[in-house]
Amino acid sequence: MICFTVDDLPVVNYGINDAAYLRSITQDLITTFDSYGIPAIGFVNEKKLYQDGTVDTGRVKLLEMWLKSGYELGNHTFSHPNYHQVGYASFINDILQGETISRPLLKEYGQQLKYFRHPYLRVGQTKGAHDSLNFFLKKHGYTEAPVTIDNEDYLFAKAYHEVRLQQDRAKMQQIGREYVNYMEKKLTYFESISDSLFNRDVRHILLLHANKLNADYLDELAEMYQEKGYQFISLSEALEDEAYRHPITHYGDWGISWLDRWALSQGKQGNFFADDPPSPQYVKELAQ
Repeated sequence: MICFTVDDLPVVNYGINDAAYLRSITQDLITTFDSYGIPAIGFVNEKKLYQDGTVDTGRVKLLEMWLKSGYELGNHTFSHPNYHQVGYASFINDILQGETISRPLLKEYGQQLKYFRHPYLRVGQTKGAHDSLNFFLKKHGYTEAPVTIDNEDYLFAKAYHEVRLQQDRAKMQQIGREYVNYMEKKLTYFESISDSLFNRDVRHILLLHANKLNADYLDELAEMYQEKGYQFISLSEALEDEAYRHPITHYGDWGISWLDRWALSQGKQGNFFADDPPSPQYVKELAQ
């Protein structure tokens, strides 16, 4: 089973503010979720809803597209800060600022704002920093949204954007095919980690971003997961897995999969993570 989660709503636009372009990305993602019966959830950076200090109603309508289609939304902070760099007080203020529009908007559609996704998957460099943030989240009615299948889709997306600007269709297709292949390798890797730690597949939570690459290749990704025998589930269903109650006791300055966190907490080192597939070098170069 797998849950699809999408970060950085409404859209990762790389400076393209054309309303039709932003709407097309949102619609393409939703259309694929509809087609495959994927109960996805999107995580919002409310800073993206502003232009020149004013709320852009067109961008708010992009969130409404998600809600009208029956999909959930969660808080991804206002400005996507790194908790490890800005500190506790600044970070929680950013969380609260990030619910100003979303909370009442969800209420209009009969939903509650209940899930929080950490930017950069930074949860605290120490136990104290981690526990302080978790206490705040619980006090304010949030459940953290972990990730088991972490990946570098953002690098592929940036590379895809660059060659799209050059109108290089062949290169776009190459990157798209390479992306789906990479994501299949990532799935295999995290399945093996899960099997090593729990002797089974956990209910996976996949991290994606709201970008043009995923708008164009989400169908292929969904097909790949279906061919692997996966059922698509909601975040609440994924979190019913007992694995998510597994203790994390090892902390550091990283943003990694919860499977990697659990492995480190069990004392796994070096070679245990050796098979994690890297992004192709040419993709990294294009994304710079």
